[in-house]
Amino acid sequence: MRLGAIFPHNEIGTDPDAITTWATAVQNLGYQHIMAFDHVLGAGTRNRPGWRGYTSADAFHEVFVLFGYLAAVTTTVELVTGVLIVPQRQTALVAKQAAEIDLLSKGRLRLGIGVGWNDVEYHALGQDFTTRGKRAEEQIAVLRALWAEPEITFEGRWHSIPDAGINPRPARGTIPLWLGGHSTATLDRVGRLGDGWLPLVPPGPQAVEMLRRVHHAAQHAGRDPHDIGIEVKVSLPTGSMDSRLPFLHDWRALGATHATVETHGAGRTLREHLAVLEEAARTYQRYGDT
Repeated sequence: MRLGAIFPHNEIGTDPDAITTWATAVQNLGYQHIMAFDHVLGAGTRNRPGWRGYTSADAFHEVFVLFGYLAAVTTTVELVTGVLIVPQRQTALVAKQAAEIDLLSKGRLRLGIGVGWNDVEYHALGQDFTTRGKRAEEQIAVLRALWAEPEITFEGRWHSIPDAGINPRPARGTIPLWLGGHSTATLDRVGRLGDGWLPLVPPGPQAVEMLRRVHHAAQHAGRDPHDIGIEVKVSLPTGSMDSRLPFLHDWRALGATHATVETHGAGRTLREHLAVLEEAARTYQRYGDT
């Protein structure tokens, strides 16, 4: 499995030098990708009693701008969104921004996408929360068409593009699209359309059943299920990587291709985040050698 690190949004702060230090250290430690989360707006809680989830007090660096910066200060690590909430955005603009990041990073972008859970963001961004899944599916088709061809004509339920295109386009003619989520509709979408899946469930019967659904959808669409990557998250708010090796072992047995280490959630300093990542990388290397 390829090993990555999750950008500690809520704890990294706003100092560009600290962001550079974190990203270059992650690269130097041998991590193969950096994953960043996405939220445009956080909900205020004053008039939302019982609100659960991220709020306006939680910091999230804007992911495309962040990746433009990281493309300049790193050279080898893949840049991964985990996940970009595409249905609350204009699709052509996402295609343009993603192509630019891919260009500036010399082909290092992997776009993890999802439909999200925060209706407050959708409302504030002028998009319909209730149709987000179906809209995301049409967006996948539009994104891939805009990346592949100089001009396209597309007529769908949400998109009308009359003989137009983006320039520049990604050198590869595409950008990998990995899907996050666990609903039945999402799992079918992963199998039919996704380059990979970003599950947030532990290995076990539930994960096995979800993978069975993904593989069935892939086979029904004429795809090889083994071509679909799987990336799991290894949370280390406390404890060590040693304690998470059974989790990694079981997911690897299920076909996981990537694992990403999450260190935020315990109020760590920059130095403490990097110390945890250094220990995790050493432990993972020993695990990979066994």
